[in-house]
Amino acid sequence: MAHKIASSAYGLTEEQLSIRDAIDQLCKPFDDEYWRKGDRERSYPTEMVDALYEEGWMSMLIPSEYGGGGASISDAAVVLEQLERNGCHAGAVRAGMYTMGSILRHGSEEQKNRFLPQIADGTLRLQSFGVTEPDAGSDTTRIRTFAVREGDKYIVNGSKIFTSRVQHSDMILLLTRTTNREDAAKPSAGMTTFLVDLNEAQEKGWIVANPIRTMVNHETNELTITNLEVPVENRIGEEGEGFKVILSGMNAERILATSEYIGQGMHLLGRAAQYANEREVFGRPIGMNQGIQFPIAQAYAELEAASLMRWRAADMYAAGDNPRFEVNGAKLLASQALWNAANAAFDTFGGYAVAEEYGIERHFREAKLPSIAPVSNNVVLAGIAHGTLGLPKSF
Repeated sequence: MAHKIASSAYGLTEEQLSIRDAIDQLCKPFDDEYWRKGDRERSYPTEMVDALYEEGWMSMLIPSEYGGGGASISDAAVVLEQLERNGCHAGAVRAGMYTMGSILRHGSEEQKNRFLPQIADGTLRLQSFGVTEPDAGSDTTRIRTFAVREGDKYIVNGSKIFTSRVQHSDMILLLTRTTNREDAAKPSAGMTTFLVDLNEAQEKGWIVANPIRTMVNHETNELTITNLEVPVENRIGEEGEGFKVILSGMNAERILATSEYIGQGMHLLGRAAQYANEREVFGRPIGMNQGIQFPIAQAYAELEAASLMRWRAADMYAAGDNPRFEVNGAKLLASQALWNAANAAFDTFGGYAVAEEYGIERHFREAKLPSIAPVSNNVVLAGIAHGTLGLPKSF
């Protein structure tokens, strides 16, 4: 196990410190070889995900009255950060922790009682959501997947892209249009969200998943949706209000994703510091050289700053606020800090950074993705510019 760089316990409760210890124990079987093998074979980390379900971590954000742990978003952030600090890939489980929030915040009481207890005990896995489309990209208002109501069901046709974990999810949260964009009161109106039974949809050929091979082992797909039948009772929220349903989960997603980036960055810096202390060139440890020291120290300071912004956003979210700047700013800072940490680690390891056995090249590939997903940093910057600073909108 790689050396871990100590991180500030600022604001953490005793229980959250215990969570760190528990996740450290859970991660022990999932060592570097486990992740190298998974990356090589492009396999899903089933064993790690199952362990998280079995110990109740996947249901921690579900209220106790529905069988969950009733934990806070900060508790969940500690879990995801610590997974990454141990070299694990938390992206495989993040959506499974927060996607149910759409049901919790916008579902009927009948829907909550029907779905949440099953999600909590792991018998029903909701780890996938379909929003992005090939021609829409970051402009979600331009999605074309369309749902038409016919009696007590909707008929859906369209496509989605970069939809992850379909092969390991029983349900999918699906965003559609029920009114054409040009006919809606505003671009974000006229969209509707559904909870779709993936098993039935794939068995009947209503949804066909075509895997997309990417530079990282983050299982994702393009979906073709043909005459998909969804019962009206599986509509989450009111017809035409689906954009709000999806957006309400974005704050949680940003906080959790930010926590992953911080954890992965700290893991990389821990690896770099350990190697810099051990590796000798020209008769001295390379860690004595400021050319090695300074990038590692700079990335560490940036990660700690992003962490503080993350906790601020989490506190505001828990208080019921809508911390748009804070969650997006935290994601922006953490993704940039992670990339700097990856570069520092890569340069520290030198030629060995490209060797699969050291694991740096895998993390280096993974560290680039956060600049564009789950939201592009350019979109974040534009949002800060016009939403927070009052500059003219650029789009």
